[in-house]
Amino acid sequence: MSNLKIYNTLARAKQPFSPIVPGKVRMYVCGMTVYDYCHLGHARVMVVFDMVQRWLRHTGFDVTYVRNITDIDDKIIRRAVENGETISQLTTRFIAAMDQDAKALGVQKPDHEPRATEYVPQMLSLIGKLESNGLAYKATDGDVNYSVRDFPGYGKLSGKSLDDLRAGERVEVNTGKRDPLDFVLWKASKESEPAEVKWASPWGSGRPGWHIECSAMAEHLMGEQFDIHGGGQDLQFPHHENEIAQSEGASGHQFVNYWMHNGFIRVDNEKMSKSLGNFFTIREVLKKYDAEVVRFFILRAHYRSQLNYADSNLDDAKNALTRLYTALKEVPPDDALFDANEAHAVQTVEAMNDDFNTPAAIAILFDLANEVNKTKSATLARQLKALGANLGFLGREPDDFLKGRATGEYAVEGAVGLSEESIQLKIEARLAAKKAKDFSAADGIRAELLAAGVLLEDKPSGLTEWRRT
Repeated sequence: MSNLKIYNTLARAKQPFSPIVPGKVRMYVCGMTVYDYCHLGHARVMVVFDMVQRWLRHTGFDVTYVRNITDIDDKIIRRAVENGETISQLTTRFIAAMDQDAKALGVQKPDHEPRATEYVPQMLSLIGKLESNGLAYKATDGDVNYSVRDFPGYGKLSGKSLDDLRAGERVEVNTGKRDPLDFVLWKASKESEPAEVKWASPWGSGRPGWHIECSAMAEHLMGEQFDIHGGGQDLQFPHHENEIAQSEGASGHQFVNYWMHNGFIRVDNEKMSKSLGNFFTIREVLKKYDAEVVRFFILRAHYRSQLNYADSNLDDAKNALTRLYTALKEVPPDDALFDANEAHAVQTVEAMNDDFNTPAAIAILFDLANEVNKTKSATLARQLKALGANLGFLGREPDDFLKGRATGEYAVEGAVGLSEESIQLKIEARLAAKKAKDFSAADGIRAELLAAGVLLEDKPSGLTEWRRT
């Protein structure tokens, strides 16, 4: 446990990980705002921190993992009104969709998934503390705002100074604020808003601001100080900066010991955005690629690096994962217990304890697969399967992956256009052609299947096996 190092955004350096309570880890990750289907950026957050919690548990830590759900904010209200439905109808539908996407990607459920609307009393209590500490005030427009300049540590996570933050660049200009940099803690109700987004408070009817939601949920479930806070790089400022200001402004002491941020996703080397037309939801991608391939693609890059989504990169990920599964098919693993002292297992620990270096850990899987192919060792095959499982890979029967069988509700079987029955019939027709010495017809069937994404492999036994390319 003591050898783990984590890149701490707050310190801008890798640091040895030392939990507050020995042997226990409390980790909070900012989850999704549920007004639409999850996109690739959400997939990366879910998969990356699923990998982190898996590794922490594997190395013996008792982990409490919290990933919140934002089920109230401006976008949610606007979308529900546009659709002519209630807030709860909208959010319930997209929470179910999020759960489906996460399950398909092999993402384990967090220990807690708090919804913001369930924690409004805790948010009001936190705002009250900030007001008592001179850090919150009610503005002329009825909103309650945080007084940024009265919190000395503001900017320490993002590295931004107050003088560099100009009104209008990062913060919406609001004449009700004392300072353009101040941010909202409690939004006063508007007459046009649905009744279900209006809560009573000491400052009048309203609803919480986005930032206070995470501070309150994290404190309630993890305490005033905990070990790891994670999220996408886009949340470092202002969301996480504001969380620190709120939580430390209320408690008077450090909020989080280690801040982790995963890198952005780009599409064909451009920023993913709806305006560029290169915006993909998870379920759109899963109609084209197996979900385990998508997970493999995400973890093949280091979590802090930028990740470039392109069909060629997904195709390469599929081919790579095929190599691993092929090794397991050719040499089935034995039933013995995992050997933590085996050389590849030791190397994996070194890689993963170096700030969760999944690219290095995956490279070790390929070294191990090569050894399996050369030695035909069922013991090494067992090591390969177990080490892959720590990252959420190689948990299926090899044939299920190689034949492209569905692994989740949105992983479409037969995306190449041929059913398994059709493939088998063509294999039998090819065998008949070969027996009749009509090799031209046999070669034509092989070529036809290959064009449809099916590769045939003639074995020395005389059997013909196949897999999807």
